[in-house]
Amino acid sequence: MYPLPLVRRVKIFWSSLKSWLSRNFPEALETLNKGVSEAQIKSSEDDLGFELPIPTKLLYRFCNGQLPFSEDHYENVRMAPLGIIGGYVFYDHCVNVHLSPLEQIVEETKEFYHEFDDQGVFNMTKLIVVANSWYRPKTFLLNCSNGELYVGTTNLQDGEMIPCVPKSLIRLSNNDIPQDGLLLWLEEHLRRLQDGMIMTRMLNTSRYISLFPEASLSCTSAMTNGVKVRASAVFVPEYPGERYMYAYSIRLSVPDACMLDGVYYSSCQLYSRHWIIRWRDRVVSDVNGEGVIGKYPLLYPGQEEFVYESCTPMLGSPGSVEGSLTFIPGKLSRPEGKPFEVTVAPFPLETPEYIF
Repeated sequence: MYPLPLVRRVKIFWSSLKSWLSRNFPEALETLNKGVSEAQIKSSEDDLGFELPIPTKLLYRFCNGQLPFSEDHYENVRMAPLGIIGGYVFYDHCVNVHLSPLEQIVEETKEFYHEFDDQGVFNMTKLIVVANSWYRPKTFLLNCSNGELYVGTTNLQDGEMIPCVPKSLIRLSNNDIPQDGLLLWLEEHLRRLQDGMIMTRMLNTSRYISLFPEASLSCTSAMTNGVKVRASAVFVPEYPGERYMYAYSIRLSVPDACMLDGVYYSSCQLYSRHWIIRWRDRVVSDVNGEGVIGKYPLLYPGQEEFVYESCTPMLGSPGSVEGSLTFIPGKLSRPEGKPFEVTVAPFPLETPEYIF
């Protein structure tokens, strides 16, 4: 029934993802379900009223997504950060995307059409809800007619969705290896995990997959007087009221020692920030202020990075952020030297080809 090359490809994907999870995120590995039967797929298609793309069927034959919501509140709290797609946190905006099991796809797809049926914008479409955030709403929809994968924006009720995968790569009619948006999306996500472009991070007492890039060119790095600053951003399509919103992550550390004018200091503390935000080649914001998100991090050599996240709206894409941070040698309460500026290398604000 299924092309053998496609079977091999999907099997390799799931085997590789499970291997990565077992090494780096075993808590999430435990949330994966066993594959469904052909009869279960046929029953789901009957409930939906249309067929699923062949690559998606095969993905679910090997693994039926992740465990769904339960009636146990505490179990849902434990599960919420364990999405295999991952997410980001800035201020009170928290997103973590789970791959939905087949039964949840059917249920949520029916709810989706019921909720938006009055608008008529999704009439005659064959969309299914394949992934969702367990915190702030973020919905991924697969078009079963053409294989395209979309993410809904804050204006989803008006039909506004953004493609998550390059359309040119999707081909449902290839007899040997058809590939839809969901398969391509998951394979690209795995590649980023394997390459170290994205990694797990702690959120309070739980680990989660952070979508903030960790590798160049998307993550920039600069060292000034022993203070290292790494910075990257992620597109946030679901943010309310904004068409182009970007969250950015700043990581501060002193890998070896803080040194100024040949003098070593045992610590240094951030005092102020200066950001220059550009849209294309035009400066759209030039901001100065004390601290970062109300904090004044004190850095010591060799300690873990201080990480903070914030966000900025843009007029469009592409854009960039750069700037500097002013540090005081020693502590703000007891300065041991003159203030010095630490460079924040320009990092991009872009609408990527693959959106997660």
